[in-house]
Amino acid sequence: MSLQESSVQGQDNSSKPRRSPRGFAAMDPQRQREIASLGGRAAHQSGHAHEFTSEEARVAGRKRHARNDSTSNH
Repeated sequence: MSLQESSVQGQDNSSKPRRSPRGFAAMDPQRQREIASLGGRAAHQSGHAHEFTSEEARVAGRKRHARNDSTSNH
C-alpha cells in the first residue's frame, strides 16, 4: 500500500459504526417533554425563570425586526 492510498483510506467515514442515542436523546419524546416541563416549573418556583413584560417584548421585537430589515435584499 502506498502513502497516497493510506491517506485516502483515512478519510473514509462510512466504515465508522453509528452511535445510537443515549440518555435524554434516547427517551420517548413525550417523556422528554415531561422532564423539560418539570425543569421549567422548578425555575419559576425558584424565581430563576424570566418572564418578559409587554414592554420588554416590544423592544426585543423591534430589535429583531430591525436586524431582519437591514439584512434583507428588498
